[in-house]
Amino acid sequence: MAIIKLSAIERRRLSAFITCLVFAIFAWLFTTLSNPYKFTIKQVLTFRNAPQKRAFHPLQSDTVNAIVQGTGWQMLFSKFNEDKKVISVDLHTLDSKNFVVLSTQLKQINAKKDVEHEIIAINPDTLFFDFSNRTIKRVPIELVTAIKYQKQFAQSDDIAVKPKYVTVSGPAEVLSKITTWKTDSIILNGANEDFNSRINLRGVKEGNLNIVPKSVVVSIPIDEYTEKTIEVPVKLINNHNYYDVKVFPQKVKVTFTTSLNNYPDLNEDDFEAVADLELWRHNGYSVLPVKVTRSPSYSKVVKIEPQNIDFIIKK
Repeated sequence: MAIIKLSAIERRRLSAFITCLVFAIFAWLFTTLSNPYKFTIKQVLTFRNAPQKRAFHPLQSDTVNAIVQGTGWQMLFSKFNEDKKVISVDLHTLDSKNFVVLSTQLKQINAKKDVEHEIIAINPDTLFFDFSNRTIKRVPIELVTAIKYQKQFAQSDDIAVKPKYVTVSGPAEVLSKITTWKTDSIILNGANEDFNSRINLRGVKEGNLNIVPKSVVVSIPIDEYTEKTIEVPVKLINNHNYYDVKVFPQKVKVTFTTSLNNYPDLNEDDFEAVADLELWRHNGYSVLPVKVTRSPSYSKVVKIEPQNIDFIIKK
């Protein structure tokens, strides 16, 4: 392969030429991209000032093509600026009409955007709506949580949500599909104390729905847990023939976990331990297993001693 050898003067001239060429290209790009252009951007519609006495359903997509007046630079970077891709449409005219003309709102729409991103036309320019009677429905609030507790801590009582219900208004066919309304997610890591806060409800996806209230107060009791052991009398069940049955022992030791706040108040009256005589009558059991059928909320039985009891039947 032939190697071209350049003198020092020739190398300096070649370097100067390449530098000038690069500067010329950048200057051309800068000048070209600084010129004004008209370009199209897909934008999402949001609605405000919805009619209170009429439920509506849009008959077209919630995205439109907006023709924007801007520089080449703005056209180049328009795909990366999500904040500029929303158009807020005023629906106050739907009180007497079934359509909205977007061109009549361009001044209001552009007032909320940068001057450099002026919208000069929107396609489609007219939005049509279908109307039905507005109805009201009251549905329970569904709490969304993702809670990780610190070791030995857990929820210690029922979660309180105030209010428990949300009032939803909108078209009857839409409301018929709504059975609950979710909150924003409550995310806690290493929770070790009570949680009390106001949580927003999920926003409406349809512009023809309205919810009241917009937020609720949530209280989650959280406490440290420890073990406790108490003696619980064994209750014999399914003694249909009224045999005279003696069980040994008559009480079992139940070990369970409970919150520190509830620890002093729990006693044998809060539990029920049973032995089923049907297991002897139908299955021939010689000892009866013991089961705890009632225990306090948010307490967990760890073990029962003994797990089986002896019995004597006097005929």
